[in-house]
Amino acid sequence: MRFRSKAMGGVAIAAASITALAACSTSSSSSPSAAGTPVNGGTATFAWPPATTPNYIFPFTSSAFISVTNVNQFQYLLYRPLYWFGTGDQPTLNSSVSLANYPTFSGKNVTITLKHYMWSNGQPVTAQNVMFWLNMEQALGATDYGAYTGFPNTVVTNMKVVSPTELTMTMDQNYSPTWFVSNELSQITPMPEAWDRTASGASHCSTTVSDCSAVYSYLDSQSKNLSGYVSSPLWSIVDGPWKLSAFNADGNITYVPNKSYSGPVKPRLSAFQQLPFTTDSAEYNVLQAPSSSSKIDVGYVPEEDVPAKPANAAVGANPLSSRGYNLSPWYTWGINYFPINLQSTVSDHAAIFKQLYFRQALAYLMNQEAIIQGPLKGYGSITPGPVPQNPATQYLSSQLKGNPFPYNPGKAKSLLSSHGWSVSPGGTTTCTNPSSCGSGISSGTALSFTLTYATGTAWIQAEMTQLQSNAAALGIKLNLQPKPFNQVTALAAGNCVVAKIPCNWDMADWGGGWSFSPDYAPTGETLFKCGAIANSGGYCDPSNDSLINTTLTSGSLTNMYSWQNFLSPQVPVVWQPNAAYQLTEVATNLAGVVPQQPTLNINPENWYFTK
Repeated sequence: MRFRSKAMGGVAIAAASITALAACSTSSSSSPSAAGTPVNGGTATFAWPPATTPNYIFPFTSSAFISVTNVNQFQYLLYRPLYWFGTGDQPTLNSSVSLANYPTFSGKNVTITLKHYMWSNGQPVTAQNVMFWLNMEQALGATDYGAYTGFPNTVVTNMKVVSPTELTMTMDQNYSPTWFVSNELSQITPMPEAWDRTASGASHCSTTVSDCSAVYSYLDSQSKNLSGYVSSPLWSIVDGPWKLSAFNADGNITYVPNKSYSGPVKPRLSAFQQLPFTTDSAEYNVLQAPSSSSKIDVGYVPEEDVPAKPANAAVGANPLSSRGYNLSPWYTWGINYFPINLQSTVSDHAAIFKQLYFRQALAYLMNQEAIIQGPLKGYGSITPGPVPQNPATQYLSSQLKGNPFPYNPGKAKSLLSSHGWSVSPGGTTTCTNPSSCGSGISSGTALSFTLTYATGTAWIQAEMTQLQSNAAALGIKLNLQPKPFNQVTALAAGNCVVAKIPCNWDMADWGGGWSFSPDYAPTGETLFKCGAIANSGGYCDPSNDSLINTTLTSGSLTNMYSWQNFLSPQVPVVWQPNAAYQLTEVATNLAGVVPQQPTLNINPENWYFTK
């Protein structure tokens, strides 16, 4: 799971070692596929988001490096996770390209059987390679794995390699198989025996947990040597469809097919390249005027350069259609929100934030529809609660398929007035009846707060300004404080009490919310349970915890719906629109790119040129 920003492509919690939509369709594009006769060969190029480049190759990735850029769009091309999630435009398990068959469950016992996959050094991918990862996660997950959720330490009591192709586990209780596969086994990336070493020679992390710390230190140091990636005897051993041919720290990367790849889809391209750009305008200039030495086959158009999308259309006019591109919005399996700090040490602000009526009033002032139709040009979706509307999945409660808090300043004013506040439009609203305002709130307390937000994203700037204006109309002062993305996440990306960092902030918006990867089932235990490290605002309710726990142990969707229906109106965070990850432009002679996976994985082995 990751905090996202468009520029960073997904960033994990910096302070602590962790980190469906009916209105839009992820499979939509202005042209569903490239027409013509498929051909083998050719080099396809892919544009990185602005100022984004991979800088970590070891798949056991720490919170400092875990990102969509490093994992989904770099490491996964070389090293396959045990279970692959992303099937067309759905965030579901793709069994056909997973390294293992779906596990068998018998009570608390789980059996994993591997398929026949080979490493490029001629060795098979084995159950011991899976245990290598699990042992490292046991030893170092809490401190050095950026997506750590407690697995396997807190949910598994026993693990055993039975044969080269079979591994068994014993869970500490009966969990939902869907949850266990989607949110626990999904984290595993098998690692080759050749990586089980330190600077002084071979080690035994795959069989001995106590050896893993030294192995991790060595592999971590090697992963930071970017110039050595291509020639490294470690990183050149891959089980994915691609091998590195060239790697530059500036983000210019070339891959060639892994001739030993065992998966069902072999690359047709002769090479795949990723290209860096410092700004989206620089990338857009190449899209508009490609040359023989500079072309982009899969790129993106900045939001400000596209016409507004009609409300009921999947895609609007494409400014690059005459240049030989199809427009395809890429939506993320995730939610967008910003936390209100219920643990704030600023004055009596925590007492105010703990009042449900105040959080609901703020929700009614967040005009999600206006932001989507305005600065997002129609390429966004309502965040109704803890489960995304986009893409449409079975996880979303029918009760939350609209907007539970449509813009309504009248309701917001009524909530404040009925709870002891003297509403002063254009002025400062104050508490005049403490017994109604709530516990810990004194007479004369003013509704004035600091809202820190990440700079660099135009629509977030517009959203914050609009929210500030909407709030001011009811006498709520939101003092906007723009800061760089990394500073915002350092301030508010983790639970300040749990992480033992300062709680002296009110509200903070890093702009990208949360991406469900590599924990793909949106069950809420990481974001909204009492004391969860990613529960940035410190929301805590025993009823909510109980409902979440039920989603982990029961596969019934009814329990998922009951939990969502409870939590959404609780407004544990301020729900805000979920923008498209990017507005992808695909060359008309390149097939296989669309539909784009909402997990933000890319599969250039599926791509091919046509003539």
